[in-house]
Amino acid sequence: MDSIILPDAAAARAAGAAWAARCKGSEVFALHGPVGAGKTELARGLAAGLGFSGEVTSPTFSLLHEYLGGRFPLYHLDLYRLAHAEEVRGLGLEDYVGEGVIAIEWPALALPYLPPETEHWQMDLLPDGARRLFRL
Repeated sequence: MDSIILPDAAAARAAGAAWAARCKGSEVFALHGPVGAGKTELARGLAAGLGFSGEVTSPTFSLLHEYLGGRFPLYHLDLYRLAHAEEVRGLGLEDYVGEGVIAIEWPALALPYLPPETEHWQMDLLPDGARRLFRL
């Protein structure tokens, strides 16, 4: 897949659910893209696809939300508010790798701490309000 056009939030959630269907419990998804691109909608779909039935919200202010009770735990991080890579180290990210599925919004500062098999995805806003999702 070179890229996929997601016309709305429901399509973004469906894409996340499709990712969940192929998860084996140790995936790391680095979600790149501007504010409002739909990264959290992808994470909502991922959580639902893993079997989590509760509310999924952006961890912008808490940095990390853990969603348990699904096929695998989902660790959803949002690093937007961090300014330095040292702050990422303090989160203990390496403790979560291999313990479930990880979705990281704004992953740039975490790059030195991510495993080589991390899937990097870009989500861009299009002029008509749709989003374009593609693997980097």
